[in-house]
Amino acid sequence: MRIYNTLTQQKEAFKTLEPGKVRMYVCGMTVYDYCHLGHARVLVAFDVVTRYLRHRGYDVHYVRNITDIDDKILRRADENGEVYTDLTDRMIRAMHEDEAKLGVLSPNEEPRATAFIDDILAMIQKLIAGGHAYAADNGDVYFAVESFPDYGKLSKKKLEDLVAGARVDVQEAKRSPADFALWKAAKPGEVSWQSPWGEGRPGWHIECSAMSTKCLGDTFDIHGGGPDLLFPHHENEIAQSECATGHTFVHTWMHAGAIRVNKEKMSKSLGNFFTIREILEKYPAEVVRYFLVSSHYRSQVDYSEDNLAEAGRTLTKLYHALRGIVPAKEADVAETDHDRRFAEVMDDDFNTAGAIAVLHAVANDINHHRREGDEEAAKRSAAVLVRLGAVLGLLQQDPEAFFQADTGSELTAQDIEAMIQARADARKAKDFAEADRIRDDLLEKGIILDDSREGTIWRRSQD
Repeated sequence: MRIYNTLTQQKEAFKTLEPGKVRMYVCGMTVYDYCHLGHARVLVAFDVVTRYLRHRGYDVHYVRNITDIDDKILRRADENGEVYTDLTDRMIRAMHEDEAKLGVLSPNEEPRATAFIDDILAMIQKLIAGGHAYAADNGDVYFAVESFPDYGKLSKKKLEDLVAGARVDVQEAKRSPADFALWKAAKPGEVSWQSPWGEGRPGWHIECSAMSTKCLGDTFDIHGGGPDLLFPHHENEIAQSECATGHTFVHTWMHAGAIRVNKEKMSKSLGNFFTIREILEKYPAEVVRYFLVSSHYRSQVDYSEDNLAEAGRTLTKLYHALRGIVPAKEADVAETDHDRRFAEVMDDDFNTAGAIAVLHAVANDINHHRREGDEEAAKRSAAVLVRLGAVLGLLQQDPEAFFQADTGSELTAQDIEAMIQARADARKAKDFAEADRIRDDLLEKGIILDDSREGTIWRRSQD
């Protein structure tokens, strides 16, 4: 199994610190607002990583943190006129609702920064004692970047370039413009904690170092996150963690690709910024997940109406193969060439695009067996499709539930069934014009009818 390591900028054979065990930390949300499409990209990407590692037999301990104290949180709470904990608790609940709809499994641990203040303070004290941090006259504590010779090894940035390009109006309390805050002195009326340097709160970077090492140890296997975190967040994590512990912080660094909207960077200023909730009002959650999974986790993903519609159409093909068939029991289905091909592509840095192609090959087998009248072979292939789909978090619904899920249509299932019955009555009375009118009316409202000798079944369009 090979994984692309951002640190070395190449694919490497994956070797765990402990045989059969994977310790993984992923930077989670700063909970001041609803999760957006970029968050969905990261949530789904590392959910697939976790699922596949477990599928391969690894015991995965997955930690994904929550940043529940931050400048943005305090500013938003102040704007809302509410206690900051009310804001963070509400946004955490919303995040859990969104990820559940997208089929994202809960991490093993979900530490909150405010529960690790003592660990954060202990790490800062270690850094000061080791000459890697200093308390400034303004009550802040800063990490001395020049004390860590390897600074820049993840992002490949040079310290001298960072210093030369720093803003002229850098805070005078810093010894170097590249230094960053480990502890921030509290402003009047601001939430704060006691520390040896006065009332204050932790800086963002130190939170993740304290939480990850406390939950997973001084060194662990995988650290992941979004593309915007590589610098400075992850670079700073490496510096402060390795200076505090004296050990290599992480073996493999993984970063998900960026999201673009209609080939432009997603941003609120461009008016192309979408929350997960807004997207799920228009598209079924599994279609959104399929859209995200169908691209390699490191690739840039272009969100557009056309691309979501195409995702809906291709996922529909997979569910069509499963429709009206009861998959064979897992114990009755031996490993197939499709299983081996799936493992081959996923072992190559979690190539989900290749894995999706395998799913469609299995669906083609199901359809072939059915045309040949071999129902038992079709059932065995269906079991393979469901088994491999589960690794990607797909195809776990009953096909009818997928096809008939209400995504805001003006017609309920009862309305549709009544119209189908009216159409059947019209056909029985040989009033084919009325039957066609009903069918066209349903189609206009996004309801597709499939007639067979067994009767009429229906589905909602996924476009």
